[in-house]
Amino acid sequence: MLRVRDVRISHARVPAVHGVSFEVPAGRIVAIVGANGAGKSTILRAVAGLNRADSGEILLEGRAIQRLPAHRRVSLGLALVPEGRHLFPRHTVERNLELGAYTRRDRSGVAESLDLVYRTFPALAGRRSQLAGTLSGGEQQMVAIGRGLMSRPRLLLLDEPSWGIAPILVTKILDTIAAINAAGVSVLLVEQNVRRALALAHHAYVLQTGRIVLEGSGPELLGSDLVKRAYLAL
Repeated sequence: MLRVRDVRISHARVPAVHGVSFEVPAGRIVAIVGANGAGKSTILRAVAGLNRADSGEILLEGRAIQRLPAHRRVSLGLALVPEGRHLFPRHTVERNLELGAYTRRDRSGVAESLDLVYRTFPALAGRRSQLAGTLSGGEQQMVAIGRGLMSRPRLLLLDEPSWGIAPILVTKILDTIAAINAAGVSVLLVEQNVRRALALAHHAYVLQTGRIVLEGSGPELLGSDLVKRAYLAL
């Protein structure tokens, strides 16, 4: 579904990502894990069209998208749930969700997607008229993921979904991501919680200082000495 080939990205002319290549097969969850500042979010934003790659290719279902603006990528089936959620705190839950469907013109389909979000996150159904800024961190993350689903993505990009959330809700959010994937949505997950990410992912890549240094299945990487020493404190 997604192929990233030899992508290089700089910030203010300082190289941040050095020739990264990876794939997200259709129907799979792929994780990019690593320490804060390794370049994980930079890569995700480049795939979404919010960061510009200096060179390399980003292919979505065989189509090169690296020169397309972000809204065109959404129309092609790609949705980003950003780190920190970036909701509109003075708008209601429902209005935040509706904004995720801004590229769609099928009103009946949008209504169906909204119902699906409320079925996926029942806690939001009773809060649809509540201002998003008054929700807990976990509930806000539910809204952010729901907003991403409103565009009917085939590939969902998730940037640090466990950020700022109580541990009990982290489990719930990750279980929901697995359910979304089981329903047919491919997932590219960026996450600092390495243990959780590797337990969820079908395949994963370890990123250090802008370079992929290791890849494998979730269980393979959980058993890696490098991962144990660097990220699991074992």
